Amino acid sequence: MLAGNVYQNAIVRSRAPLRLGLAGGGTDVSPYCDEYGGAVLNATVDMYAYTVIEPTDNGRVAFIAADMQQEYEASNADVMEIADPLILHRAVYRRIVNQFNDGRPLSCRVTTFCDAPPGSGLGTSSTVVVSLVKAFAEWLNLPLGEYELAHLAFEIERKDANLLGGRQDQYAAAFGGVNFMEFYEDNRVIVNPLRVKTWIMSELETSLVLFNTGVSRSSAAIIAEQTANITSHESKQLDAMHELKADAYGMKESLLKGNFRSYGEFMSKSWEAKKKLAASISTRHIEQVYDAAMNAGAVAGKVSGAGGGGFLTFLVDPCRRVDVIRALEKQDGRVMICHLTTQGSEAWKIY
Repeated sequence: MLAGNVYQNAIVRSRAPLRLGLAGGGTDVSPYCDEYGGAVLNATVDMYAYTVIEPTDNGRVAFIAADMQQEYEASNADVMEIADPLILHRAVYRRIVNQFNDGRPLSCRVTTFCDAPPGSGLGTSSTVVVSLVKAFAEWLNLPLGEYELAHLAFEIERKDANLLGGRQDQYAAAFGGVNFMEFYEDNRVIVNPLRVKTWIMSELETSLVLFNTGVSRSSAAIIAEQTANITSHESKQLDAMHELKADAYGMKESLLKGNFRSYGEFMSKSWEAKKKLAASISTRHIEQVYDAAMNAGAVAGKVSGAGGGGFLTFLVDPCRRVDVIRALEKQDGRVMICHLTTQGSEAWKIY
């Protein structure tokens, strides 16, 4: 496929939402989803990954990750090596040029930044890739729907850049909203947008408290351990994965019915199951924060993402919300309040 007309004088901006993994996280990772099928419940929040593309005529390509204070620049005539620094930026550029621009180099300055740090457990890296692809699609007039956008972002990150991880983040960022996702062999994905009643969404939003541990961790090591356990058919880890998938179906039903008591019970079960997948998913700090929230009145809690750090998500009785926040403010980290969103990735031009 070749790109359409390029608006050389237009600045392109895009953003894609980060997500909360509500249930089933880990079942979207191969080889589990290929062999057994995965199921994930997630929701996007009002934190975003942003991209700005500024066309240039100097025959060079520059990448800037403003939040990470990293930069890379090279002649656009050079073969773009997929390597650090800014491996994701390079991988996206190379795939876009080769697949959609007939191998013809593009001259541009690409800047990215994100509302959450890498390793937060909110799907940051994958959401940056979706934002990058969305911006290039806008610049080059590429007809990519949500499924195509998410699948392309997945291939760039997992195959081109060879980074370990699952599939839910790319689809959450592309589609937005509350979704129940099913993952099967041969990269077959079904995204089921949930029609959650307005009062239920309001209750969920009022009942959620996020806590940033301040610990940025690479999910790759945790996922590698998890993958090895599944590949060797370790019964304890495999049973835990089956539990996570079953809980995702249960949490979806509870959410649609507005049964938050049941929702909290499934959330607690899932956290206990998740900790069995790999030894490094929970840490002393995470357990300390978890205990502080539960003692202050939280109903349930879990780590968002692979674990080892990042964000914890707590479900609270709204009447105890302030108590939980006060208790968490005494821990190392930062309390955050989020709002759920319905819009997926978007892009626009500035003239």
